[in-house]
Amino acid sequence: MIHRFVKSTCLAIAMTSVASIAAYAADDCSDVTIAAMNWQSAEVLASLDKFILENGYGCTVSVISGDTVPTLTSMAERGQPDIAPEGWVDLVPEVINRGLSEKKLVAPGVALSDGAQQGWWIPKYVADAHPDIKTIADALKHPELFPNPEDSSKGAVFNGPQGWGGTVVTTQFFKAYDAANKNFDLIDTGSAAGLDGSIARAYENKQGWLGYYWAPTAILGRYPMVKLNIDAPHDADEWKRCNSNADCPDPKINDWIADKVETVVTTKFSERAGEPVMTYLGNRSWSNATVNELLSWMTDNQANGDDGAKHFLENKKDVWSKWVSPEAAEKIEAAL
Repeated sequence: MIHRFVKSTCLAIAMTSVASIAAYAADDCSDVTIAAMNWQSAEVLASLDKFILENGYGCTVSVISGDTVPTLTSMAERGQPDIAPEGWVDLVPEVINRGLSEKKLVAPGVALSDGAQQGWWIPKYVADAHPDIKTIADALKHPELFPNPEDSSKGAVFNGPQGWGGTVVTTQFFKAYDAANKNFDLIDTGSAAGLDGSIARAYENKQGWLGYYWAPTAILGRYPMVKLNIDAPHDADEWKRCNSNADCPDPKINDWIADKVETVVTTKFSERAGEPVMTYLGNRSWSNATVNELLSWMTDNQANGDDGAKHFLENKKDVWSKWVSPEAAEKIEAAL
């Protein structure tokens, strides 16, 4: 899953905007292929694009399975699929840069308005009760607020399972902050389910919790959490040298910046799709809070991407109506 990766470099590119595309051919939105990546937020976004493009703009859409690296590479090299609704472009900077420079790819807009977020989080009720806790360093002053369930005399930092990039970074942060000498233990939760379970138990018991998580995810829609700030600016070279390197012995505190999540389309599609479709894809952007809420509903209702898309369209017209033309909005509502 996409959140298991951590970028080692900061992608510094100017994404091509819809306005910068010289011209569109006559509208031709037939036989569109959309990649649904293999995680929940990307699945529902692909389903949402399918519904809107088919019912609002008369497209004929096929949704295919995908994943970040193979999908974006295939788009740059072979021109298929046509659309990657949730492209984590920081994970493949060379592919994206080359595709843009060779005019094989277009990135009309930001899919996730506040970026995909990774870091250390605490429950909102803890943040509300202790407004002085704003950063990781602040939290580490209070082991008593974040007790180790196996030894309440010590604090706990909950980590992800082995093999995740975020687990490596959290381990390195634990060293950089000298958390062991601040009376904290680093807890290996063993699995995604174990990590989720630790948050659920803390919420059920209204206890403190401190550890690694990411957004957008269903669990943050169910259990409101606050991401802590990090007590240093981002240093890309240092991140690559040590923060994301499990074997590095001397990590430094380093800001964990958000990943860019863009809508990526092939240039061939952008040239034939027409201005209304490309304007929609450029406008279509939602926040972590919106996605978290939707993913939580999907999880609670065992809903798939199509179910989630319909639920969103039925309940969040104030959001999606800003993405489409008034004519398309009428057609979409009629199709619900």
